[in-house]
Amino acid sequence: MTLAILVNGATPKDLNNALPANDRGFHYGDGVFETALLDQGSVRFLEAHLERLYSGCAKLNIVPPPREQLLAEISTVTAKLRSGVLKIILSRGIANTRGYRPSNDSTATRIVAMYAAPYSAQARLLHLRWCETRLGRNARLAGIKHLNRLEQVLAQSEWDDPSIEEGLMLDTEGELVCGTSSNVFIARDGLLLTPDLRFCGVRGVMRGQVLRAAGEVGISVSEEPLWPNDVDSADEIFLTNAVHGIRSVASLENRHWDRFEVAGTLKAALKL
Repeated sequence: MTLAILVNGATPKDLNNALPANDRGFHYGDGVFETALLDQGSVRFLEAHLERLYSGCAKLNIVPPPREQLLAEISTVTAKLRSGVLKIILSRGIANTRGYRPSNDSTATRIVAMYAAPYSAQARLLHLRWCETRLGRNARLAGIKHLNRLEQVLAQSEWDDPSIEEGLMLDTEGELVCGTSSNVFIARDGLLLTPDLRFCGVRGVMRGQVLRAAGEVGISVSEEPLWPNDVDSADEIFLTNAVHGIRSVASLENRHWDRFEVAGTLKAALKL
């Protein structure tokens, strides 16, 4: 449920007609977005989200709005709320001509919206599956949260079993990348491992916080290429997501885990 929304700084009179039909975000997925948790009236890790948002704009050569303007709009939509999900979308804006080539004089479209907070399920152990849909490699887009999420849409459409909360995705060469809406961590022999995301995948904000916290509490961590056999040999697996935090994995198809100590240590360190 939408609790509050601004489109280019104004509350739309009709949500169904809030964007022009020639916006490049709609036509080509030409833009970036962020999803963050509002908890007790404060947006969790807001600075990290904004840093990635502006970094994504730089990679796509989108001129973003001034930081102060965006912060003011975030303040407006969160002002009367204690909890919820904040979503920020920046597209390249209105296309003056048809075609892929962007113009040099477009103004970014910005959407700042609040949605109802999801049911909190952090304590619930996750049951996963492998996805058949593969992620395409493109180092130029790796790491950023761009608007084209068709691979994730296809992956999540592969199952309707309510007992399966997430699916793990490989890239086209068979490397482990992420969950459909999460980053993945593997604990093995005292070392914390996560895919390096050099070819594809999103460098999640919660992923970054876990990497930082692991170093602070003395957990050795490595970003490196990982494969399905690394999952099979893991002592512990957990997923990270900006909205849901850190969630431990109990099973992946026929593989089961009963160790969750590393996830618990990092939850405590991050006060999740």
